[in-house]
Amino acid sequence: MKFVNDFKQFVMRGNVVDMAVGVIIGGAFGKIVTSLVNDVIMPPIGLLLGKVDFANLYVSLNGQVYASLAEAQKAGAPTLNYGLFLNTVINFLIVAFVIFIVIRQMANLQRKPAPAPAVPTTKECPFCCSTVAIKATRCPSCTSQL
Repeated sequence: MKFVNDFKQFVMRGNVVDMAVGVIIGGAFGKIVTSLVNDVIMPPIGLLLGKVDFANLYVSLNGQVYASLAEAQKAGAPTLNYGLFLNTVINFLIVAFVIFIVIRQMANLQRKPAPAPAVPTTKECPFCCSTVAIKATRCPSCTSQL
């Protein structure tokens, strides 16, 4: 019974729930970015480069020629899928940029702590007006009792 209560207490901690929400939202955000790259960014880039489909860029390592990556994979040919790699790199760069922007904005929104008031380390001798350490009980210049 104690095990169940300990587990329930662990699961209901704020940071565990926050982490779970972050993972779920991160997964959904990853799908959005993948769709953005594959469906919005890469088609115009492919069109500019002569109607190239990046997802279909590959090199067959067995020397045979295939009409598409799907056909090469269906035949069991070893392939170097550099187009899929380019898509993944672009996905990463977009996610990293968005996370950078979000974290930067969050840092700007956080209140900057007020500077701590300066704690004096010295005081002035009322007799000779020389500077004396704050903890001093006698002035080193005029030997007056402080």
